[in-house]
Amino acid sequence: MQNVDRPALVLSSTLAAVAGFVDAVGFLDTGGIFVSFMSGNSTQAAVQVLGGDLSVVFVSAGIITAFVAGVAAGGIVSARTARQQAGVVAGTAVLVGLAAALAMGGDATLWRAGLLAVAMGALNTLFLADGRARVAITYSTGTLVSLGLGLASLVTGGSRTAWRRPLLLWSALVGGAVIGGLAHGLGRAPALAAAAAVLAAAAAVVAVRARRG
Repeated sequence: MQNVDRPALVLSSTLAAVAGFVDAVGFLDTGGIFVSFMSGNSTQAAVQVLGGDLSVVFVSAGIITAFVAGVAAGGIVSARTARQQAGVVAGTAVLVGLAAALAMGGDATLWRAGLLAVAMGALNTLFLADGRARVAITYSTGTLVSLGLGLASLVTGGSRTAWRRPLLLWSALVGGAVIGGLAHGLGRAPALAAAAAVLAAAAAVVAVRARRG
């Protein structure tokens, strides 16, 4: 994250907050399946394999597959130009908007979760370098590792500020999840519609930056 400039940091923090928000809505919607935190789904599936609920295994596997498909699709596009990166964010807005539309019907919970997982996977491809994500948008483990290393650097006389960015990103994700949990109580459809609107605004910002760049 050291090479991420301030506008990109603001954008990544905003997207992390949206990811936390959407993950909380999806988690509550499905009764315990994550749409952005694939480590949690992997563990849930693993512990259910032997003598557990196989439906959880299949659902978790499906969501993980959708997430990976989103990463792959986003990577194909984001690896090219900044303008196409705006298209990735716009695409996530469309997917989340579709999930909101499905929520208005009251059914197809797993289809909604699949759409959200594809969208959240794609978000992780906006900050790529050498085929790897420089910024972990939707998952906290990598961010917390960066935070710990930043604190180690502070203690050992290295960088005095390396810990700030990962702390901001993690806080944005958690804060978004708290708001998402509250918003879900007001209705899953309006909650997802609000997330789609924020993503659409973020796409516009990325597009403007691409034109100026």
